[in-house]
Formats: sequence, C-alpha cells, structure tokens
Amino acid sequence: MRTFSKLLVLLCISSFGYSQNFHIGVAGGLSNYQGDLIDKYYDPRQSHGHFGVIVNYELADQFMLRGGFTFAKVSGNDRFSSKNVLQMRNLSFESKIQELSLTGEFYINNLYYRRYSPYIFGGVALFHFNPYTFDSAGSKVFLKPLSTEGQGLAGYKQKPYSLLQVSFPFGAGIKYALTDNIRIGAEVGFRKTFTDYLDDVSTSYADPNDLLNAKGAQSVSLAYRGDEVAGGNPIYPAKGEQRGGEQFKDLYYFSGLNITFRIGGNKAGSEKGWFRSRKSKENCPPVPL
Repeated sequence: MRTFSKLLVLLCISSFGYSQNFHIGVAGGLSNYQGDLIDKYYDPRQSHGHFGVIVNYELADQFMLRGGFTFAKVSGNDRFSSKNVLQMRNLSFESKIQELSLTGEFYINNLYYRRYSPYIFGGVALFHFNPYTFDSAGSKVFLKPLSTEGQGLAGYKQKPYSLLQVSFPFGAGIKYALTDNIRIGAEVGFRKTFTDYLDDVSTSYADPNDLLNAKGAQSVSLAYRGDEVAGGNPIYPAKGEQRGGEQFKDLYYFSGLNITFRIGGNKAGSEKGWFRSRKSKENCPPVPL
C-alpha cells in the first residue's frame, strides 16, 4: 500500500509537471519599424498591426520560456518625413513579417503570490520579410528583384540580401494575474536585426544605365522617385551618391497586449483567494509514513 501511494504521488507530480507548466495564449497590438524611411519611433500614420500565438513553459515561478509565431506589417514613407531633403527623395516601402521566436521571460514578482509583476525578456528569432512598394500607377511591386542599389550586379559591392534573417528580440512589460491560470500583460518588444535592407534602402545610388540594362526600366523608376514630387529634381542622382545610411541596421518592434491560459490549472481556491499557496501540492494525496 505504501509503495502504491508513492507511485500515485509520483504520477500526480509528473502529470502536473507536464500540463500545468504550459501556458498558451495570443498577443496583438501595433507594429513599427525604424530605418532609412522614417525619422520617428511612433508615427501613427505609419503604424500597423501584429497578431501572434504564444506558448510559455514555466521553468520556475518567475522564469518562463516563450515560443511565439507572429504576423505583422511595417512600412516607411519619405513623404511623412520632417526633412525636406528626404521628402524630395520620395521613397517608400511596405513589408509583411512572419516571425518565429524563442525568448526567456524573468518576472520581478512571483505571480502566484502577487497580483502583478514587471518582467523583462530576451532571446532569438527567425523572420521573413519581402519589401514592396506601389508604382506611379498604383501597382504593387516587390523591390528585391529590381536590385535598386545594384545588388548582385557586376561592378557593385552590394550583394543580394536574404529575405530570411535572424533578429534578437528584447523588451519589457508588466503582467497581471487575473487568476492562477489567466494572465494578461502589456509589453514593448524590439527586434535588433542584422540587415539594413528591411526597407530596401541602405547605401548609394546605382548607375541608371546599369539598372536599365540588367533589370529594366521599372528598376530605374523605383530606385529614385524624386521626379514624381512637385518641385522635385527630375535628374537621376549620380552613381555613388548617398541613398541611405548603411551604418545603422534596421529594426522593427511590437507594442501591445497578451493573454495566456495555464493548461490543466486547478480552479480550487486557497487562503489567498483566487491564488493557491503551493502549486506543486495541489490534488496530490499524502504519503503514509
């Protein structure tokens, strides 16, 4: 009988260890980008949305591993710039982003004993992007195949950029425990990237004749668009003239809310109201001495 009781306890601990340690949920809010085509961190005219699903694994009461898959959109447009020289450049882009991430979350307070806690997080992510713009006729055009800065062309140091990149997510937030099993949070998370081509703008102008011969007239017309602006310069810039700022890599970031539900959580109360006193002891029978 004693052996059976011990086995029952081990089975109980094992089942709760695998089920109660997982939290699943959703996240959503605003998505933004910082790079060559924007000069503000939060411009409501260039903010878009993101939505994702998240799975948390509870390593300890105050430390989580979080996996997430997020869909987002980012954009930048010179016409919203505060600088006239950039308005006259008249470049723009949009891109959908799909991100797969793995981060660690550290909570200042134990949410099984406190209602709320600030937290920080950091990790690694793999994301896919594909910048596009709209030509003067309003047609959607993807930019990478056009080699707008001579990427991959003979005589140019710029190489074609990959649409699949690694980033380092990091940020902070605050989480509130509605119950032992339901938590809602607000956070801001930045993504440090290793590409300056999220917006297809990085270095200098290519020779329009090189673009015309290798990629066609559309590459020339979308590499420089100052001739489309009233009062803009109709003359294409000389080869090597600055087009972007390659010394700083692009980044994107999310801000919003998330809500998670603990799988297999016990709904029984404790002396702390909705909160239990010891999660590891729930529903497990005592071991006979």
